[in-house]
Amino acid sequence: MKIAFFSTKAYDRDFFNRYVTTHELLYFEAPLNEQTVNLAAGCNAVCAFVNDTLSFTVIEALHALGVQLIALRCAGFNNVQLDAAKKCGIRVVRVPAYSPHAVAEHAAALILTLNRKTHKAYNRVREGNFSLDRLTGFDLYQKTVAVIGTGKIGEAFCHIMLGFGCRVLAFDLIENKTLAERGVQYLPLVEVLQQADIISLHCPLNEQTKHIINSSTIAMMKDAVMLINTSRGGLVDTKAVIQSLKQGKIAYLGLDVYEQEETLFFNDLSEHIIQDDMILRLNSFPNVLITAHQGFFTEEALTQIAQTTLQNIDDFAVGRPLTNAVV
Repeated sequence: MKIAFFSTKAYDRDFFNRYVTTHELLYFEAPLNEQTVNLAAGCNAVCAFVNDTLSFTVIEALHALGVQLIALRCAGFNNVQLDAAKKCGIRVVRVPAYSPHAVAEHAAALILTLNRKTHKAYNRVREGNFSLDRLTGFDLYQKTVAVIGTGKIGEAFCHIMLGFGCRVLAFDLIENKTLAERGVQYLPLVEVLQQADIISLHCPLNEQTKHIINSSTIAMMKDAVMLINTSRGGLVDTKAVIQSLKQGKIAYLGLDVYEQEETLFFNDLSEHIIQDDMILRLNSFPNVLITAHQGFFTEEALTQIAQTTLQNIDDFAVGRPLTNAVV
């Protein structure tokens, strides 16, 4: 099969070229959208990432070009108009899990960095400043950590926090019995938010979870709470969070995702004027730490993404059942 890969970087090409055997891969740095969809001309499939736009218009254009498969090299599919894919008879597959430990460990890294201010200490020491002023942190031991969403990543994160000796609360529609047996307490969302010192988001983005963190849910939280999001940017109402940071309600904010990230993340904009006022405002707070969607970025995760994506394409090419199908 001939596959058009969109939104690719050098690491994408490296890992997919490492594991491809029979298919022809065309790599494009441009994201998939209405302006770039014609790049898929002559291809049987497209491979898309988290910030590619697979709207009704784009999917209809792909159908007109003869594309039969959309292979997502990510777990989320909220950027795909699934009804359009069904109407056009285009199959959609994804990578449902890729080293959940990678994202869970990155969430833990954000917590530790914000708490112990190691990023600030690093810069100080390099400048010859060995002062400890304003670097005070707190013990994670016996703190209450709320985990919103206990799928594979949330489960891995729970195990990490239990290892630190934290009290772990969880909210999910389905209780993970293994976690419950280990001492994770499942409670309604309101109670979880009210009791937590640290809140970490690990749920998918859908109509029910969009802006699950908003002015109303923030008001339920403890004062000086820490909020971590390594899942999807749309889970957080950024304006509400900025207001809460200004008021001191949220004392620590760690983000690896951002609601408007598609125009920012994965690109070097160091020589450009950033037009997004909200991310500029977030960066102005000393208690905010933002990374550019790198939670997945480990050797193990990139290997699994490439292998699973290529397996999905292989299965489609030879008519095997699509175990990772969305549509």
